[in-house]
Amino acid sequence: MKNLLIIGGVAAGATAAARARRLDNDVNITLLEAGADVSFANCGLPYYIGGDIEYRSSLILASPETFHDQYRVTVHTNTEAISIDRKAKQVKGRNTKTGEERQYDYDTLILAQGGKPIVPPLPGVEKNHVFQLWTLDDMDRIDQYIKDEEPKKAVVVGGGFIGLEMVEALVKRGMAVTLVEMAPQVMPNLEGEFAGFVTKELLDYGVDLKLGKSLQAIEDKKVLLNDGSTVDTDFVLLSVGVRPTLQLAKDAGLELGSSGGLKVDATMHTSDPSILAAGDMVEIPHSVQGKTVRMPLAGPANRQGRIVGENAVGGNRTYAGAMGTSVVKVFGAVAGSTGMSLRAAKAAGVDADAVVVHKASHTAYYPGSEKVSLMLIWDRTNKKVLGAQAAGRVGIDKRLDVMATAIAGGLTIDDLEELDLAYAPPFNSPNGPVNMAAFAAVNKHSGFSSAILAQDLEQFVTEHEAIVIDLRDPITYAKANVPGTNNLSQNVLRDNLDRIPKGNPILLISDDGQKGHVALRMLKGAGFDQVFNLSGGYISLERYERAIGFERLQVGLFPVERKSVEDLEKGGVDASAIEDSGETAEVSSDGPIILDVRTPMEFSMGAYPDAINVGLDGLQQWAQTIDNKDRKIIIYCASGARSSYGMRILSQLGFTNVENGGGLHDMMSRG
Repeated sequence: MKNLLIIGGVAAGATAAARARRLDNDVNITLLEAGADVSFANCGLPYYIGGDIEYRSSLILASPETFHDQYRVTVHTNTEAISIDRKAKQVKGRNTKTGEERQYDYDTLILAQGGKPIVPPLPGVEKNHVFQLWTLDDMDRIDQYIKDEEPKKAVVVGGGFIGLEMVEALVKRGMAVTLVEMAPQVMPNLEGEFAGFVTKELLDYGVDLKLGKSLQAIEDKKVLLNDGSTVDTDFVLLSVGVRPTLQLAKDAGLELGSSGGLKVDATMHTSDPSILAAGDMVEIPHSVQGKTVRMPLAGPANRQGRIVGENAVGGNRTYAGAMGTSVVKVFGAVAGSTGMSLRAAKAAGVDADAVVVHKASHTAYYPGSEKVSLMLIWDRTNKKVLGAQAAGRVGIDKRLDVMATAIAGGLTIDDLEELDLAYAPPFNSPNGPVNMAAFAAVNKHSGFSSAILAQDLEQFVTEHEAIVIDLRDPITYAKANVPGTNNLSQNVLRDNLDRIPKGNPILLISDDGQKGHVALRMLKGAGFDQVFNLSGGYISLERYERAIGFERLQVGLFPVERKSVEDLEKGGVDASAIEDSGETAEVSSDGPIILDVRTPMEFSMGAYPDAINVGLDGLQQWAQTIDNKDRKIIIYCASGARSSYGMRILSQLGFTNVENGGGLHDMMSRG
């Protein structure tokens, strides 16, 4: 009987054992796991600490007894593999509880030792209030420490996945949290404006951010940073990265790869044909970049485990690599990426381009709709999709999954335009975020709608004597803007085309980029050649400024909101469900009546002086309170569309002096 020996459990190793048994009933399978648990949900550890997962047992996926009962796999936990004799095909293991050593024979060996959290060699890292989070034991120690010591202040070092998830968990456990990140932004794998979305959420929940700073030392009640500052704390979590567990492989003389992981071929064999490897310890092909990388993610590790399990018992499956699709939730914010970032594509010498759209997750009239921010990155030489990034609160994962599938299938931006995705009001729009991003990409690629990204705005205004026109309403503009820009509505532009110099480039900034595109086409139709739209509008610009910022360009930021975990648990306020009947609207005794028929949420963001807010659904009831049908009424909304509909309602009710004031911008232009 042949012996299959697996070193390491959790994701890749446990999956390999189960797969091998399903394919071969006769092989003798033994698994050595250095820790106390052979298969557990390590991605769920922060959520247990934060209270989202109630039962610890939910995280235990399989026990040694389960493996034996279901798969006849012999599991030795608390057993460390200390050497490999490749010639004799034996592994020496040591029981870390008893110190007992023994030899394990193999015909085929699978290495799935994963990685370990990096502990920086700094003063104080050994203190009992300093933790890493990687195993169930780590989780238990953190949970017990919080229960026993009741820490009030925490420092999390590292703004990646685990670091951000632990920030949320510790806030939920009642701590004031400071996040220290060496990079200038959280989630360094994200483009600036998408990291900015997460940054704003952290600030809204009271997290203190120390970006572009590194930890220097840990003391009993504070940490020291590289800029000389200190942060008071009684709890420290280190989450600065993962290092592959390679000592065993190195000692056995197995070949390492260029990115620092264990080298494997397409069938996941190491340089020894009797030894395969999978998971966080190996380096794999990046399926888009075309180079080998380390990618410590659970999804790739599990899929690699299936392949090595099959190949260990005679299969010949190949692994094509992964594109690094990932997503993270921080309080109510969700952000993620797939494929290549724009930065990575350009660094690799690819002629890449990108657009950003902010589109409703599903039809705006159905409750719960939220904006999905989506960046689409493509290769200009063949129009193939290279990558995508997404952020928002609803439906982010499914857009990333669609984009990942598009990349895997070699689709182009033209293909994405016609992609037939599921639609019903609770789930999507007829042209949802993916389609809209494709429309914007095709428009930019063809030159139909020239656009620049937020990250390129400073360079653009430096190199061109551009006229920058901000199309947002004056109230929103006053709250946050770029000094020196012109705040004009599209209607004002249309009425004053002869006053706009045609020799200068024109850059249009709207809220999310959509109105900028419409205004661009109007100006192009009027003979203006050098017109550009800011892709993603002010939303993207403000987020980029918050995450990374510009050297010289001043970009106004919207104020930080004050949110609490209690609000998060309640699910927040569904703005689309708020109704306004107009019953409480007070009307002045003389002068025109100014009616704002936007939603109460829109109205609360700013309105024309002395306007009263009456939703369209409550307009008929409100009209019954007005006796004088000849009194002048000026009705407006965001763009003029809803107010036009409101005019028809009032006219049908007998009102004779109703004027459509258009959009808020048009109203404010009245002076």
